[in-house]
Amino acid sequence: MKRIAMALVALAVAAPLSAQAGAMDADPTTEVAGSGGLPDGWMVRFDPVRVRPNRPTPPTPTVADVNFRVMGSGLHATSGPAGVYYKSGDEAMGEYTVSVRFSQAKSMGHEGYGIVFGGSNLQESTQNYVYFIVRPNDGAFLINHRSSDAAPTKLVGWETHEAVTAEDADGKASNALSVRVTNDAVHFVANGEEVSVLSRVELGDASSDGQIGLRINHNLDLHIAEFAITH
Repeated sequence: MKRIAMALVALAVAAPLSAQAGAMDADPTTEVAGSGGLPDGWMVRFDPVRVRPNRPTPPTPTVADVNFRVMGSGLHATSGPAGVYYKSGDEAMGEYTVSVRFSQAKSMGHEGYGIVFGGSNLQESTQNYVYFIVRPNDGAFLINHRSSDAAPTKLVGWETHEAVTAEDADGKASNALSVRVTNDAVHFVANGEEVSVLSRVELGDASSDGQIGLRINHNLDLHIAEFAITH
């Protein structure tokens, strides 16, 4: 009886540990047959590798882990690890608007994608940028500021908005996003409707001047079109 009791205690301890391990591995990054390169002029900065207790450190991602390529008049991204994609020379200062259309042919689950602006030092530990992304799984958007390799700061946490096109029954969705920077504020627009506006004070120490790019979370398959910067 004593041995049975001890076995039951061991099972009781192991169960929550197993549940924790399962939760930690519940959102693995999909392996992608990467192209091994990027279109001319494009670069990528992957998110910092997450080191978890009692787990092997994952390998550092490379371009072989994603497929980011020219397709027709636009681009197509298949990830792989999450990251920021940007093209040398795509910078904006002062007042400007950056816009892009994302289309998905199947459900992307709880992942999001969108626009990066105000970027600097993107290949360094002092990377700095703001991103505006949508999550068609539930029609929500998020605005974050990343100022280091640490977790980003939420400027606007996940909020659902009727302007964000949610996935249909087949998982399809198309969202035209834009960020319009004025002298005193930054306006965030989805499908022609403003979903949020942040004053310079609300931006905190984030800058709107700098590198423009795309934020592509992990495990996505997206077509990207109409990417433009206007002044």
